[in-house]
Amino acid sequence: MHLFAGTVEQALECFDDGREFVAKCAERFAETQGRQPGEAELRSWRQSWPRLLEALSAAELHGLRLFLEYELPGTSQRVDALLLGGSAEGSDLVAVAIELKQWTHAAPHPEQSGKLTVGSREVLHPARQVGGYVTYFHDWLPDDLGIDVRGVALLHNAPTELIRNLRTSAGIGPSSAFPLLGKEDVAAAETPRALAERLRCQDLRPAAPQRIDDFLQARHRPSASLLSRVGSVVNGAETFRLIGDQDAARQEIHRAINAKRRGRPGHIVVVTGGPGTGKTVIASRVFADLCLGPDSNPRLCSPSGTLSQQLLRAVGDAGKGLISTLLTKIPGGLDKDDSVVLLDEAHRARTGLGMRSAEFPLLFKQFLENCAVFVLFLDEHQIVRPGEGTTTSELRKMASDHNCTFAHVDLRAQFRCSGSRAYLDWVDTLLDPAGQPTQWAGSGYDLAVCENPVELEEWVDGHIAAGESARITAGFCWPWESPDKPPLLPEVSIPWEAPDGQRQWKRPWNSRSDATLAGDGTPGRAFWATDEGGHKQIGCIYTAQGMEYDYSAVILGGDLTWTAEGWRAHPEKSEDSQLRGLDARRYLTYALNTYRVLLTRGTRGTRLYSTDADTQRFLRTLLPEHRTPLDGYPLPRKNVIRSRT
Repeated sequence: MHLFAGTVEQALECFDDGREFVAKCAERFAETQGRQPGEAELRSWRQSWPRLLEALSAAELHGLRLFLEYELPGTSQRVDALLLGGSAEGSDLVAVAIELKQWTHAAPHPEQSGKLTVGSREVLHPARQVGGYVTYFHDWLPDDLGIDVRGVALLHNAPTELIRNLRTSAGIGPSSAFPLLGKEDVAAAETPRALAERLRCQDLRPAAPQRIDDFLQARHRPSASLLSRVGSVVNGAETFRLIGDQDAARQEIHRAINAKRRGRPGHIVVVTGGPGTGKTVIASRVFADLCLGPDSNPRLCSPSGTLSQQLLRAVGDAGKGLISTLLTKIPGGLDKDDSVVLLDEAHRARTGLGMRSAEFPLLFKQFLENCAVFVLFLDEHQIVRPGEGTTTSELRKMASDHNCTFAHVDLRAQFRCSGSRAYLDWVDTLLDPAGQPTQWAGSGYDLAVCENPVELEEWVDGHIAAGESARITAGFCWPWESPDKPPLLPEVSIPWEAPDGQRQWKRPWNSRSDATLAGDGTPGRAFWATDEGGHKQIGCIYTAQGMEYDYSAVILGGDLTWTAEGWRAHPEKSEDSQLRGLDARRYLTYALNTYRVLLTRGTRGTRLYSTDADTQRFLRTLLPEHRTPLDGYPLPRKNVIRSRT
C-alpha cells in the first residue's frame, strides 16, 4: 500500500495544489486502512512532503519513481518516502528509503542510546529507523530481485547543531551507515549532483518499467516463518532485525537487565501487544542476546506447549533446560542475582484460585524470588480460559508491593495479516461485545465468507497445492475423542445443505500426541500448524494460539451466535470441560477472545463460516462471498463431499 506512486516530476505537478493532493491521499488512506488518518499524520504530510519534493527537484531527480507512505508488505510499518531507480553501472534496481522528520530539537535518552526524547515522547533514533527499513528489504525481498537498498533520514527543519548531535549519537554501529540530513545540508549543496550524493542518489537513473513492476510484484515474506528463524537467532546470527517499537521493547528489557545491580530486589518488564506484533520474536531475540552475553543465566518459558516445543525443535538439544513449558512449577537453577526469565504467552499462565499466594499468582511470586529480571509478554484479549492470565494492572501492583521496578512497553505495529491494521481493527470491532460490526472495506488482505465447510476445505487445499501454508480451525464445539495415534476419529461433524440435498462434512481434530509425528503422516499437536499433513485435521484454540500460517479458515461453532441484540454465548455447546459450566455472560468473554485468536492466525487471508444459520446470514452482510476456483491455480477435485462415517 502507498498513498502516491509516480515519478518525482509527476509528484511535483500534483502538488501544485498541496491541499487537494493531501486530501486525495487522505481518501486513499481511508480506503486502504479502513480508518481516517489522524491529525498528526495529516500535519506531517503537509509539512514534510513539500520539503522532500523541493530537495528531489533541486537534485534533478525528476525521473526517479517515488512512493509516499509506502507500507512494508507483511507489516504495518510505513516508510515515509521510497525512491526507486536503476543503477547507472548495471541493471540492478536501487531503492532509497527516506525517513522524514519535522524536528527542530531532540535530546538523547537518559538511559538508552538508541532512543531520543522529542518533547514528551520517547522515539527511536532516525538512523535506527532507517536501518530497520533497509534491513527489512534485505531480509524479506527475494534474492533474485537484484536490488540494492539504501537509506537516509531527512530532518528538513533541523538546525546544524541538532544534526551534529544526532550524528554523534548514532555511534559507530550499523546505524552510523545512514546519512542524517538537516536544513543546511540541503540548502548548502553547491550543485544538483552534490545534493543527489547526499541523498544517496548520485548514480541513479530512471529504472526500466519492467524492473519497477518486478519490485511491486515481488512476494515479500519474513524469512520463512517465525519459528524457522528462531534457531539461527538463538544461535547468535544477526540475520533478523527488530524494527520500530519491537526494537524499543528490546532496549527497555536490556535497560532493566543492566539496572539489576543497582540495589533493587527485582525488576518487572511487561510487553503488551495484539496478534502479530512480534512478542515471540522479541522474546527470542532478547534470549539470544542473553545467551551470547557474559555471566548470563536466562530462561525462556511459555505456558503453551505448542510454542515451547516449536522453539526447542528450532534450537536443538542445546535448548533443553533453557527453554521450557511453564505449568505449575518454575524451572530449576535460577539465581536471584543474575537470572533473567522471559515468559512468552503470559496470558496462558495458570493464575486462578489455588494458584495464588495472597493476591498475586504463585508462579509469578516464585519467579520474583528467584530471578533478577522478570519479563512478561502479554495480550489480555487472548485469555481464553478461567484460571489463566493476568493483567498489566495486576503486574504493576505486584511490582509496587514487592519493591520492584516496573516498565511497560505497548506494541502497536503488527507483522501478521499482511500488516493490515484495518483487518485487525475490523476483527476487534466484530468481536466487541458492545460494538457495532461494520462491513469489511479494507484492502490488501484476502477476507471472505464461505457458504459451507466444503468450500473452506477446497480453499485450504488449493493453497496447499500452491506450496503455501493453510489450516482450518474451529471453536471447541465437538468432542475430542481420538486416540493419540492415527487413525483419528472424524469428530468435527457439520451438516450442510447442498443443491441436491443434505450432506455431512466430517474431519478429525488435530492429534493429541506430544511427538513430532503422531504417525501415518499426521503431525503431533505442537506441530500441527507448521508440518506437512496438518491441513488434514482441524485445529483448536490450544494448538493455534501463538502460531501463524499464510491462510486461515475459521469455523464458528454453536457456542457463539449473532442475534438482533448482538453476540450471545451458549456454553452448553462447548466441549471444553473448563468452560461449559460457566454462565453465558462469563463464557461470552472467553468465546470472543477465542475466535479473535483464531481469526488472526492467517498472515495473508481468512475465510469464515458459521454453523449457525442466523450468524452465517449476518456474516454475509459484512463480508464478500468467497469465489472459487482460486485465482492462479485450479482447485483439486475432492471425494469428500458426501458423509463419511
